[in-house]
Amino acid sequence: MGEYVIKLPDVGEGVAEAELVEWQVKVGDLVREDAVLAAVMTDKATVEIPSPVDGEILWLGAEIGDTVAIGSPIVRLKVAGDGNVKSQSGPAEEGVRAEPPAKLATPKPETVPETPKTSPKTDEAKAKPASPSLSKSAARPSVSGAPRPEGEKPLASPAIRLRAKEAGIDLRQVAGSGPAGRIQHEDIEAFLARGPQLAKVSGLARNETIEDIKIVGLRRKIAEKMTLAKSRIPHITYVEEIDVTALEDLRAALNKEKRTGAERPKLTLLPFLMRAMVKAIADQPNINALFDDEAGVIHQHGGVHIGIAAQTPSGLVVPVVKHAEARDIWDCAVELNRLAEAARSGTATRDELSGSTITITSLGAMGGVATTPVINHPEVAILGVNKMMVRPVWDGTQFIPRKMMNLSSSFDHRVIDGWDAAVFIQRIKTLLETPALIFVD
Repeated sequence: MGEYVIKLPDVGEGVAEAELVEWQVKVGDLVREDAVLAAVMTDKATVEIPSPVDGEILWLGAEIGDTVAIGSPIVRLKVAGDGNVKSQSGPAEEGVRAEPPAKLATPKPETVPETPKTSPKTDEAKAKPASPSLSKSAARPSVSGAPRPEGEKPLASPAIRLRAKEAGIDLRQVAGSGPAGRIQHEDIEAFLARGPQLAKVSGLARNETIEDIKIVGLRRKIAEKMTLAKSRIPHITYVEEIDVTALEDLRAALNKEKRTGAERPKLTLLPFLMRAMVKAIADQPNINALFDDEAGVIHQHGGVHIGIAAQTPSGLVVPVVKHAEARDIWDCAVELNRLAEAARSGTATRDELSGSTITITSLGAMGGVATTPVINHPEVAILGVNKMMVRPVWDGTQFIPRKMMNLSSSFDHRVIDGWDAAVFIQRIKTLLETPALIFVD
């Protein structure tokens, strides 16, 4: 038998480190070649780390939320044969330094994912080596559905937590069947089928529980990005009311139009807004820029790469429609749909989630009357789409119903003056209120 060390591989060009966001295994697990061991995140793209060999997990080199350097050991396995780590007196396989296992790292108790508490005999059992099968059965959580001991946190992915929140499920009441008691989708389904086993209470009860949630993965990336933007960018927000009645009539007519050849997607408001932005940027190219404030340089881009802030089960991501200036209304819609699906399913690539030069943020029907969007650093502008509503508008003789919508847009006041921001939004207002102009070169 030998030992095999797995190091964090290169997960992207120019990436020096990545954040560990999930373990799929625990110490003592037997894994097969190509089994997923862990997931790491960098630049909002999540990458799974597979095992190149069959073996037994001896050691895990990081905790969830830790930042790990590329090339650092993250897993050590016991394998059949010599493995890739040998004693100092023996040769090592190509590309692997020969060193005793102790030099790789000394396992810490906290590096192993939490396991359910055991009986008072646990300390006595620690003195005796346990077989892999025994250790795995001891770590396997009960499937009785009983609540976890007080203070013990349930292990679950962000998607599981979101699903439980939407279903009104307290994850502490759910028994997990995954590694280290991790809750799986099957456990949620079984819990829903069985029904929550909660004690009956009379009247209203006080809930004094406190759950500590570590900020990791995408949520930590979002927090860091928002902190950077708000601490370094002096925002100016400009809100303008847009009459989109004519635009909505045109959109409805285009969506009803019989098509020949390639199937065209249904149009939303966003492709029209994207084309209006392209036209407005042609008059004010300084809006389509990235500001490197440390170097004192504004990078003004010719290509219009529009980021679309999208909510996903894991959090907010910004897929990017590249070169909107070279796309028509329908091409913009096709690319929007493709990127939105990739973002929701978690399959969007690093390239698809980076490279924007200006951003649109929209909450759809929940967009509110007005918002104060945060600029996607290091961009200098962001357009916020608010809720569309039918309002009475005075036409000079009477009030008539019109479809109205606010645009709430923020600008980096260091490089965009208030006047320039207003001119930009007024140009977009004109294009959206007279949508035929969008199609005129």
